[in-house]
Amino acid sequence: MQGELTIHRLLTKMRGVEASDLHIKVGSPPVMRIAAVLHAIECPPLSAEDTSKLLLPIVPQRIQKQLEEKGGVDFSHIEVGARFRCSVFQAGGGLHAAIRRVNTKIPTFQDLHLPPVYEHVAEHVHEGLVIICGVTGSGKSSTLASIIEHMNERHAFNIITIEDPVEYLFLPKKSYVSQREVGMDVTDFFTALRGAVRQDPDVIMIGEMRDKETLLAGLMAAETGHLVFVTLHTADTMQSFARILEFFPVEEHGFVRSCLANGLKAVMAQRLLPSIKPGVRVVPATEVLLNTPIAAERIRDGRDEDLPAIVAGGIHEGMHSFTESLARLVTEEFVDQKTAERYAPNVDQLRSRLRGINVKADSLISRTKH
Repeated sequence: MQGELTIHRLLTKMRGVEASDLHIKVGSPPVMRIAAVLHAIECPPLSAEDTSKLLLPIVPQRIQKQLEEKGGVDFSHIEVGARFRCSVFQAGGGLHAAIRRVNTKIPTFQDLHLPPVYEHVAEHVHEGLVIICGVTGSGKSSTLASIIEHMNERHAFNIITIEDPVEYLFLPKKSYVSQREVGMDVTDFFTALRGAVRQDPDVIMIGEMRDKETLLAGLMAAETGHLVFVTLHTADTMQSFARILEFFPVEEHGFVRSCLANGLKAVMAQRLLPSIKPGVRVVPATEVLLNTPIAAERIRDGRDEDLPAIVAGGIHEGMHSFTESLARLVTEEFVDQKTAERYAPNVDQLRSRLRGINVKADSLISRTKH
């Protein structure tokens, strides 16, 4: 960068190149993460004096003493029409920082290439528990943001989110939205959730279920008429049930299963695949379980092994397996077959499904010709 290096110029640059993160460290130039790749700013390495000069102007006066005594602080900063989540800390003989730009452009279901059942759940489910699951980097936060924004645009709800960190900034439209960030606005998820149920919410969004207390409070909120969205760090819908039960001793599993059977509305799993379609970088393969009466019965009775068959047989209701989703992505030319097979839970089932689609297509073409 030409000219004097200031935090204002760096934050402006972040917004201009759509960087998600800015890292400032003693001994290296500032680094920005753009589309998941780190890029160094063209300037000399920063000294301890340089990083202090850059960072101290944005650290709120009220917590500068805390930075000195505890060695690190977290805070929000608003500048150049954007909100940034800042973590400033002492390291290497000077001040370092990790600064994240909070997204204000929230993707739609169409932007994310999500199947119609996601919009159906956002539009027609008004109470109960909805679980969005996937491994790290699977797009859970973006999916959850698109659901919340859909409601924000169409319904007069009181929406409370509990996040760590806040990744998208919701501007009030038809709904009233309060975003609480763990570590900045509240100490932990459970404390925030316990407070949220007393704040007249219609919708509660919990960024991640991390412990027994938060999960139990979320289940109770769902059973008492609130619509609760949560994320779980699990690869698919079946693992979600195992993960939830892991939080509780065996003697409480019956109670937890009863709560899930009564309050659960949907489990929606996803993983991101590289796309071959022009203009589309990644696309989600999804698996969706809706809690139909038969699904609720199996969950209550502990017969989870029957759930994959319920998913496979519920395609007309919007349910589908990863295999079905991958086959659709291949036939719609979002991904190639080799990539789909790499992500498939069962490669033989995927190949069989694709052969069935191709045979059906060939038969249709043949009838058309005659």
